[in-house]
Amino acid sequence: MDKIDLKGELKTLYRPSAKVVVEVDVPAFNFLMVDGNGNPNTSEKYKEAVEALYSVSYTIKFALKREKALDYVVMPLEGLWWADDLTSFNRDEKDNWKWTMMIMQPPEASKQMVQSAITSVQDKKRLLGLKGIRFEQFKEGRCAQIMHIGPFSAEGPTIQRVHDYISSHSALRGKHHEIYLSDIRKAAPEKWKTIIRQPME
Repeated sequence: MDKIDLKGELKTLYRPSAKVVVEVDVPAFNFLMVDGNGNPNTSEKYKEAVEALYSVSYTIKFALKREKALDYVVMPLEGLWWADDLTSFNRDEKDNWKWTMMIMQPPEASKQMVQSAITSVQDKKRLLGLKGIRFEQFKEGRCAQIMHIGPFSAEGPTIQRVHDYISSHSALRGKHHEIYLSDIRKAAPEKWKTIIRQPME
């Protein structure tokens, strides 16, 4: 059985410092993705999307273990966030937010394997969020990022640090990106680890 550690291999991208903003070059990776909108704290579609992403990701993991003798830890949930009216995003008007939730897949996961996993989950669980899942390559290129430690509600100053860094070196582009490293069901909010990433020119 071969074991791979994607977060370890990509530690510059998934284990950043919590003290300083750093620049990274993010190449293309394959992701399961679901698009949606609305407040993530109250939206049923958001909950359905996350449940579907994890269900399919674990089904792919078990398929690779069974078919290719490959074992790995499923990658963390990630989110791209934006709003048509950026002022509503800055004012924390979450009902107007748009999002793409996603989980990176290992290179060995093929389109056929992903489709088989989606079909398998649909047969077993009938999850509503499965309808919106797609398998897509995503590349961000030059970005600035830092680790935020604490609750999501306290991210503001950390995000501002990233934006200030970019403003002093280049210009912002793309969508606000967060990577959720903690299991918020188990860890205390003050210990939550979230990577804050922002593409830059």
